[in-house]
Amino acid sequence: MSTILITGATSGLGRYVAFELVRSGHLVLAHGRDPGRTERLVEELRTEGDAEAFVADLASLARVRELGARVAEAHPGLDVLINNAGIGAGAPGSARELSADGHELRLAVNYLAPVVLARALLPALRANTTARIVNVGSAGQEPLDFADPEFTRGYQGFAAYCRAKFALAAHTFALAEELAGTGVAVNVLHPATFMDTAMVREGGVAPWSTVADGAPGVLALATRDLGTGGYFDGTNRARAHEATYDREVQKRLSAVTDQLLAL
Repeated sequence: MSTILITGATSGLGRYVAFELVRSGHLVLAHGRDPGRTERLVEELRTEGDAEAFVADLASLARVRELGARVAEAHPGLDVLINNAGIGAGAPGSARELSADGHELRLAVNYLAPVVLARALLPALRANTTARIVNVGSAGQEPLDFADPEFTRGYQGFAAYCRAKFALAAHTFALAEELAGTGVAVNVLHPATFMDTAMVREGGVAPWSTVADGAPGVLALATRDLGTGGYFDGTNRARAHEATYDREVQKRLSAVTDQLLAL
């Protein structure tokens, strides 16, 4: 069975998916930010199957790179990376926050961290004949302002979240093309709308669905060959924001991303 790294596994969708994967016989590398919670999760997972704990704060890109290095060293034959960890819009009206590196927090955790982690793990993933990167995105997508990628003007939490998820989708399509023919498939999905998670409740939204509703799409992309460069709404193929497919947008995003990561 496969060796699968899932970020943000200690709660919500990530936790649910981790248990489903372990029960199916996969080795789950469960990532969390809090050491105690991550260890407790892995103890629980081990009552059902095989799991290992990996701790890192994804709001620090140095920690993200270290996480990638630790996973690659321990599991040079990694099969699947599920970039699930994320940070929501925040409480209504909350102020702009910064990551450890001084980046706008939602952009840092929801976009920059998955990009950096995927880059760190690509050699391990490419060592396999078939490997997969699953980016947990959102139907909430809003074009990034390339003149102000860090959202320093007119900040709004929900818009910041949507901009980061737009960037993640556009990056997914560009990366899929870059990796065509390597055996590494890259897809992005909207798991379900307003799942019953701490992230959604903090945003002041009454949940519309459960994490169980969101799991099938993630599990399908992690364990089945569904092609590459796709956007899925649950288990169904769908269309992301039209601008995410624009080559010029993808190129500008790549340039801005490299600038941000070089800071």
